[in-house]
Amino acid sequence: MSAPPTRSTHSDPSRPSAPHERSGEPSGPPKVSEREARRVAEAAREQGWRRPSFAKEMFLGRFRLDLIHPHPLPAPDDVRRGEEFLAKARAFCETRIDGALIEREARIPDEVIRGLKELGALGMKIDTAYGGLGLTQVYYNKALALFGTASPAVGALLSAHQSIGVPQPLKLFGTPEQKDAFLPRLARTDISAFLLTEPDVGSDPARLATTAVRDGDAYVLDGVKLWTTNGVVADLLVVMARVPKPEGAEEAPEGSRGGITAFVVEADSPGITVEHRNAFMGLRGLENGVTRFHRVRVPAANRIGPEGAGLKIALTTLNTGRLSLPAMCVGAGKWCLRIAREWSGAREQWGRPVARHEAVGAKISFIAATTFALEAVVDLSSQMADEDRNDIRIEAALAKLYGSEMGWLIADELVQIRGGRGFETADSLAARGERAVPAEQMLRDMRINRIFEGSTEIMHLLIAREAVDAHLAVAGDIIDPDTSLSDKARAGAKAGRFYAGWLPKLVAGPGQLPGSYAEFHPAGHPDLAVHLRYVERTARKLARSTFYAMSRWQGRMETKQGFLGRIVDIGAELFAMSAACVRAEMLRANRDHGREAYQLADVFCRQARIRVEELFHRLWTNTDEPDRRVVDGVLAGTYTWLEEGAVDPSGTGPWIADAAPGPTERENVHRPIR
Repeated sequence: MSAPPTRSTHSDPSRPSAPHERSGEPSGPPKVSEREARRVAEAAREQGWRRPSFAKEMFLGRFRLDLIHPHPLPAPDDVRRGEEFLAKARAFCETRIDGALIEREARIPDEVIRGLKELGALGMKIDTAYGGLGLTQVYYNKALALFGTASPAVGALLSAHQSIGVPQPLKLFGTPEQKDAFLPRLARTDISAFLLTEPDVGSDPARLATTAVRDGDAYVLDGVKLWTTNGVVADLLVVMARVPKPEGAEEAPEGSRGGITAFVVEADSPGITVEHRNAFMGLRGLENGVTRFHRVRVPAANRIGPEGAGLKIALTTLNTGRLSLPAMCVGAGKWCLRIAREWSGAREQWGRPVARHEAVGAKISFIAATTFALEAVVDLSSQMADEDRNDIRIEAALAKLYGSEMGWLIADELVQIRGGRGFETADSLAARGERAVPAEQMLRDMRINRIFEGSTEIMHLLIAREAVDAHLAVAGDIIDPDTSLSDKARAGAKAGRFYAGWLPKLVAGPGQLPGSYAEFHPAGHPDLAVHLRYVERTARKLARSTFYAMSRWQGRMETKQGFLGRIVDIGAELFAMSAACVRAEMLRANRDHGREAYQLADVFCRQARIRVEELFHRLWTNTDEPDRRVVDGVLAGTYTWLEEGAVDPSGTGPWIADAAPGPTERENVHRPIR
């Protein structure tokens, strides 16, 4: 399909000038202080905890097994509808999706996308009232795992469309009129994309440069967005832009308060140009691009929520939206397990299958046990999201963090098990007469998951902030350097009351009683009760460690990112252990591979406990301080002599592309699928 002609090079005198053209001020992200950046991020957080949270309680040292056990189950009608769609989706994946072709041509064929529309895959999460399938989060994730194994690019397209694209923000924050106008299109015909990142703005939204200036009954958008997944083929966009704060209250429209705001934007609006389709090491079929807005008029009726609510909308959307990524990691783990099983049984070395050699067998055990745990984490979190009884913001974030990290390790271990064949492409294997196993492609495709939807480093900080929320609520003013002495005194009294009641409870608990959680040690099965007792004891130890660190570092705690990352990683392991045990017991009670599930859960917990103990050791025995000194030296040029003896094959150009607002100078490569 040829690209439509570019329209955004033509200026329209009836439109107001872009802000930088009117004021003469330099373009680019606004200059903000570190304190202001933190203030913006903090304001976007969901304040308060109106519902219980298993993970939040765990970080406070309270092991609330009752919040996840017995394992919540979907309603029979939800199961029936979900299984019916999964059967259709599997048939579609097996007959209509050629993953090797998508990899070779770096594009999902238009006929495949049209087939997904006909299947109803665009509307998996959209309510039936708007023409969608109305699947639960559980079955939506199972479908994504299925599509993602057929082609990770197809899984990414469907996930970006529904998990973070227009449907989810509208479901949570849209008006009835907006839902009526857009959701039927999104359920059947229109692809959506989410546009937040900019060339010089990633996880620091306070510096967002794209603007939306109110002009009568519309807003005028100007700016450039980077890494717009689905942006090349999208029909509807959800765009985050900064609305300038009104200067005169008398002239400002009602409800105008400025700030980062969310809008639904028609992708073919005059002034929108997809300037470039990005190419990556993996997910070669991903339709991800650079999108420029130049004097784009968007009706005020298309604003989602009030002005200034954009970041809160984005973060709330991601509470469940993040579950799609670990769901596809589960699918990848299942595929890796199958290939490892078949290959390791067929390949012989030194007189026996390589699976029988301990060095390879340990990798297979890791893949099997970890895949079981990842599915336990995703299904548990998803079912809790469906029931809406618990606040799962931490659970979903932990699922994303843990799924992306462990999924990458699973793919890496498969490549190692396959040896040279793991490094060889599927096409090359087929050309010389062997089975075309795309193990190296899986490794490349999985790598982005540690960056997508919040990098591992950002997830550590996000989860850590939520995990210490209770401490900051009672002691935040004590460690805040800007708080007055009188306020510090009042905060001290409040903190004293909280810790006087909390700290004694961290000394002893059910984890020290041999008979606790006895229902997890049925006759003839491995003992999972011992692992749950470990989780309970370790949750209290984790809480004590966090308290000690806050007492030691106080206001400098937020700079101890290495320590915070390890705290979060311990919590992720404990959550995964809990989910694995609860899932195993649920399967046993339902007579569904219960004995085998207990075996997998037991091995996973044993492996996880080793990782947890190492992380605890590294809380206080690490190289964080000398690492910082080396970094200072690197940035100061102290070690440039170490760089000698190598050449730099990089091309020329700036580190960050110019993203100044204005008309485009490039062809529009937007290509909607009709």
